[in-house]
Amino acid sequence: MLFAVDRVAVNGRPALRVRGELDIATVALLAAYVDDELAAHPRSLVIDLTATVFMDSSGARQLVRAAKQAAAAGTALQVVCPRDNQPVRLVIDLLDLSRLVPVVESASLTDGEVGS
Repeated sequence: MLFAVDRVAVNGRPALRVRGELDIATVALLAAYVDDELAAHPRSLVIDLTATVFMDSSGARQLVRAAKQAAAAGTALQVVCPRDNQPVRLVIDLLDLSRLVPVVESASLTDGEVGS
């Protein structure tokens, strides 16, 4: 599966849908999308990892970075990762990322792409 980040909407909120492997080779692309979204000063931002098939420590580090950036910007961040996404959820749970990054089970994504 090729890596991609798609801009979508979640109940009218900006969201980034991450597909493929989030690792050292792809994390810079997610970082750029997060930077772009936060530059617009949204009230909230969702990072959806439902379609992410793998995440290494650099991906986990980027989620922590995004959470810190969002907090500094006054933006509420949520990371969506369902428990049935075992490869990614395992990393989140082993690193106890939920202490630093607000992780939720689901969000209803609309199919209205707002760019990609």
